[in-house]
Amino acid sequence: MSDQLKHECGIALVRLRKPLEYYQEKYGTWQYGIQKLCLLMEKQHNRGQEGAGAASIKIDQQPGTKYIHRHRSNGNQPIKDVFDSIYGDLATVRATNPEKFEDAKWAKENVPFAGEVYLGHLRYGTFGRNSIDFVHPVKRENNWRSRNLVLAGNFNLTNVDELFNLLVSLGQSPSDYTDTVTILEKVGHYLDEENQLKFRQYKNEGYSSQAISPLIEENLDVQKVLASASRDWDGGYAIAGMFGHGDSFVMRDPWGIRPAYYYQDDEIVVVASERPVIQTALNVRAKDIKEIEPGNGVIIRKNGDVSEVPVRVPQKRRSCSFERIYFSRGSDKDIYLERKKLGQLLTPAILDSIDHDIANSVFSFIPNTAETAFYGMMEGVRNHLQEDKMRKIHDLNGEWTEEKLQEIISVEPRVEKIAVKDVKLRTFISGDEGRDDLVGHVYDVTYGIVRNDVDNLVIIDDSIVRGTTLKKSILRILDRLHPKKIVVVSSAPQIRYPDCYGIDMTRMGDFCAFNAAIALLKERNMAHIIDEVYQKCKAQENLPKEEVMNYVTEIYKPFTPEEISDKISEQLTPDDMHAEVKIVFQSVDNLHAACPENNGDWYFTGDYPTPGGNKVVNTSFINYVEGNTRRAY
Repeated sequence: MSDQLKHECGIALVRLRKPLEYYQEKYGTWQYGIQKLCLLMEKQHNRGQEGAGAASIKIDQQPGTKYIHRHRSNGNQPIKDVFDSIYGDLATVRATNPEKFEDAKWAKENVPFAGEVYLGHLRYGTFGRNSIDFVHPVKRENNWRSRNLVLAGNFNLTNVDELFNLLVSLGQSPSDYTDTVTILEKVGHYLDEENQLKFRQYKNEGYSSQAISPLIEENLDVQKVLASASRDWDGGYAIAGMFGHGDSFVMRDPWGIRPAYYYQDDEIVVVASERPVIQTALNVRAKDIKEIEPGNGVIIRKNGDVSEVPVRVPQKRRSCSFERIYFSRGSDKDIYLERKKLGQLLTPAILDSIDHDIANSVFSFIPNTAETAFYGMMEGVRNHLQEDKMRKIHDLNGEWTEEKLQEIISVEPRVEKIAVKDVKLRTFISGDEGRDDLVGHVYDVTYGIVRNDVDNLVIIDDSIVRGTTLKKSILRILDRLHPKKIVVVSSAPQIRYPDCYGIDMTRMGDFCAFNAAIALLKERNMAHIIDEVYQKCKAQENLPKEEVMNYVTEIYKPFTPEEISDKISEQLTPDDMHAEVKIVFQSVDNLHAACPENNGDWYFTGDYPTPGGNKVVNTSFINYVEGNTRRAY
């Protein structure tokens, strides 16, 4: 993606189902769980680079002994910082007790992070500040083990205001107005209630207070806690948590918006945001990894029992298609094939954009994440060319010469590495002074490949959101090659609406498709539609979210996708461009054909899976008209 967007966050949970001595004997180290957590987080580093954290729980530690450990970082290399701290703690203990350090039983009692349950998180901040206080895992502490809560998640809620007021109505005074604090306190409240209910039950049965604690730990109704806490949540989420006594869980939203996968065997249970991460970390097959079903939770009890249970009533599946287009690692077998299909399905539109002049066209991709879609695009071009060659040979009706045959079969698509990002240069681009000039040199181009004023240059990108990088940098860079025409192809459809479930896309004015539609309305004397939509949105401001309708779709209704694409091409073309510029977008129908199981498309269509989405898009439009740059939720 040439426009840098923040990814959804990533989660990793590891539960060892055997004593630490088992891993010491089989794998040569009791640090097996720490090592797997580190690998799971490193393999998901693409999901969050603003912060990272890891926590562990030691099960059945003696009173007075620390059993929850945590390290977090919001530095430039947060994963490295976290595990440097963890291994630094281990090195300190090893230095003072070298002869005991390798004893797994001794380590469990004396070494930080020598536990059975591990929770890791990678963060991109979409709500709240990026201070260390908002880096996951977050904690809610208590003197009773079963009331301690450690939580991390990949989530955004649209109704934090409602949930905050609910907490206040319960008598709480939440420490901050963010979805992280709100979720932590909601789960914590119902965890407290469940503990209190069990305490009264066992007290009435005559048990002593000391005897009650282990009974609560054995019989805590985790499913009930999660169902009660999440009853009013509106948004996308994959939330992982650990209770102080050793129960752990991962729960997924009812629409399946945010991803979560898990693997279990008799040694270990692992949960992560992406399937190939688990495959790599544990060297297991894709078929042995399960996707957590929408609305379900995977609960791992203190005794190691694992179950996937319903937490919320599942809704129509609307899994985020951006995960497939861009955010998730392309090493997943299904995602790889889907991205290739996205490129292949663009073939007819691409060929139309160059008047089917394959002989005088050069094909490439920017950035590297678009490479898989590029393979699919070229497969489609070659298939078309093959059919075209067969047709031309057939049309010869047997009256062919070697020269004519050679002329037909010699045409092949020209594939070149056109642009290479200069990573080192990017580190110097910080201040505003001279920034635009430096941005224009982030990519180096391969000179002499494109024939001046003869060749078309076709470049595929994952998606185009704002178009800022295209206009200020990429198009000018490509124009140095002096092509006749530059065709920029987006493997995603036009992004028209804000996301409110995890991606940092909240302001209407940031979207080049929206700006194009607004410009067309003004040019064609239809600006009254802007005011009409504004008035309809304002009229809904104080309605419950369940009654709000998305009226922003009316901004786009007068225009075809092609009209908006043409306007985007015009608006993103720099004034000093030599080449003609054409921008081609994927269609929504093609997106669904390529990613049939992950059809969440609200940022393209405005069809939000939850009521809160309609409220967010209307608020975003109101903010745009009123010149307000605040978040829409």
